[in-house]
Amino acid sequence: MDRPGLDCPTFTLTLPSDPRVLTVARSFVEAVCQAFELDRALRHALVLATGEAVSNIIRHAHRGVASAELTMHLQVAAEQVVLTFLDEGEPFDIALVPQLPPGELRIGGRGVYLLRTLMDDVSCQPRGSRGNVLRLVKRRASTATQRDAC
Repeated sequence: MDRPGLDCPTFTLTLPSDPRVLTVARSFVEAVCQAFELDRALRHALVLATGEAVSNIIRHAHRGVASAELTMHLQVAAEQVVLTFLDEGEPFDIALVPQLPPGELRIGGRGVYLLRTLMDDVSCQPRGSRGNVLRLVKRRASTATQRDAC
């Protein structure tokens, strides 16, 4: 899939804000990862992060608004895999979420911690007056071959 001068393809999925679509989002990421023959550990991290991101968007950003949608973009490049989630929630500053100690006992509040642990870069920016862009980046091992990236 070596295409000099062209950007890597981006795979896109738009879903309703419904907890029942969590499996669809995870399966989408799993399928793209398998198509690009990504190693098991990388696939697992991406699928787990996707589940956490989608769950948080549905629960916290959309807060039960059934008409809200979330859009996912997945791009596999030789150096990294980028997951981008667009929601329709209130602007959210992920930098304000504290770095919790792993041993601290509490119910909930581990989603952002998990994303930060699984991914190499986690950022969230507002998009206009409504909605956010959550960007998750996972760097790939330097042994990646051209057949499993663009």
